[in-house]
Amino acid sequence: MAIRLTAKERRELERTVRKTTAAQRDVLRARIVLLAAEGRGNASIAREVACARNTVRAWRRRFAERGREGLKDLPRSGRPPTYGERERLVVTAVACELSAARGLPLSRFSLADLHREARRELRPCPSRSTIGRWLAEDAIKPWQHRMWVTPRAPDFREKASRVLDLYEGTWRGKPLGKGDVVLCGDEKTCLQVLRRAVPTRPPAPGCPARVEHEYTRHGVLVYQAVLDVGTGKVCGQCVRRNTKRVFRRLVGRVMAREPCRSARRVFWILDNGGAHDSRTFPAWLAEHHPAAVPVFLPVHASWISECACYFSTVQRKALTPADFRDREELAVRVKGFERRYDATAKPFRWTFTRRDLRELLHRLGPRGS
Repeated sequence: MAIRLTAKERRELERTVRKTTAAQRDVLRARIVLLAAEGRGNASIAREVACARNTVRAWRRRFAERGREGLKDLPRSGRPPTYGERERLVVTAVACELSAARGLPLSRFSLADLHREARRELRPCPSRSTIGRWLAEDAIKPWQHRMWVTPRAPDFREKASRVLDLYEGTWRGKPLGKGDVVLCGDEKTCLQVLRRAVPTRPPAPGCPARVEHEYTRHGVLVYQAVLDVGTGKVCGQCVRRNTKRVFRRLVGRVMAREPCRSARRVFWILDNGGAHDSRTFPAWLAEHHPAAVPVFLPVHASWISECACYFSTVQRKALTPADFRDREELAVRVKGFERRYDATAKPFRWTFTRRDLRELLHRLGPRGS
């Protein structure tokens, strides 16, 4: 059977032969057609490409009948699936249950546990690898868990929305002015003064820093801080106890400095901690600092506190791992980090908005709405 190639077909076949990432089956078929176009016989081509003469005859005929499309694999029926949609739905249903709901003394399912439970309901039962593939395709990982606090305060949306508005530069529907300052205050309690039994060793080539497991406790400290939302700068203090008196002392220091001293309004975003109780702190603030406006977060909403974000940075970069001789050394570390942070401080780029909050509470269901 004679093969005649157009210029375009020849270029495409030669490109396939030269392509280093092409499948070997495609290269073989392209070579057979190119050699056939030179007038070579089937036996000669078979010796050249090291395959059976029937193979050469088959691809030569298919190209002559259908062109480039003839070199592609035909659809194959394959073996019929062993397991259908019902088996997959049963496995998914088991994986999406709490193990305790099935009367099992387990906190979470492993792949082996799921396979064992599926065997109780399916005959025949899919193999463990098949179940694992189904779960991977559906992004179900019952052996993992995530800690979460469900908003339960009835006024959660209202209070949280006011804070998110301040982050966006508005208050009660109106833009903040040049004379307005937004602060976020919080406290990081129970900073443990841990003295390692053996001093921490620095890293070396091929060896990470070594921190001794055994330690001696030398008390705790509290880090109270106020973050300026507009500039990202922090003013804080380390104290022995988290009391109203010491926190109010910090408030006085902040309010006596610029830009708060000459501000028209100073918004204080606070959580519901005892040092600034929402039942007593507003009255004290109004008496001593008339320009201050307290704005309290709802219960269980520290995740929308920018000061809590700053504390997370402190924990990662200044306090982990911990190895301090006494409270004074810990306080020096914290205050030193604060000065270092302020030297290059930038405001957080806050992207969580009222709309995001509404969608989140909707996903959490009736208890979060």
